[in-house]
Amino acid sequence: MEHVNTPFTEICIYQVKPQKVEAFEALMLEAKNLLEKQEGLLLFRFIKRGYHINMEQIKEGLPPLKITRIVKSVKYLLYWEFDTKESYGLAQKNLYNSYWKSIEKCLIVPHDKYLGEQLFSYHQ
Repeated sequence: MEHVNTPFTEICIYQVKPQKVEAFEALMLEAKNLLEKQEGLLLFRFIKRGYHINMEQIKEGLPPLKITRIVKSVKYLLYWEFDTKESYGLAQKNLYNSYWKSIEKCLIVPHDKYLGEQLFSYHQ
């Protein structure tokens, strides 16, 4: 069932070649100016994976551990939320026409996109 006036969200996972990390971060910082100006954008976050947690840590309530080595790639997550699917579609077009090809050149595989409508949220 589609929700009326429900934010539309994308979580995008980038697996960046270790030798392209600096170029990728500089490119995304430059793209940030375009991304933040997209019509209908409600929330935008860009995250670099820097920690991991195992079951023992979870059971003991311990904090996650800092990642100390790169195995195959450095992972980044882009989270952005829009007022409508239409606003999201236009933002994707703008990103495709500007930074998409440069971003893809930094990746070991094409990025993964996870799309959906918000079911619930919590804000403090």
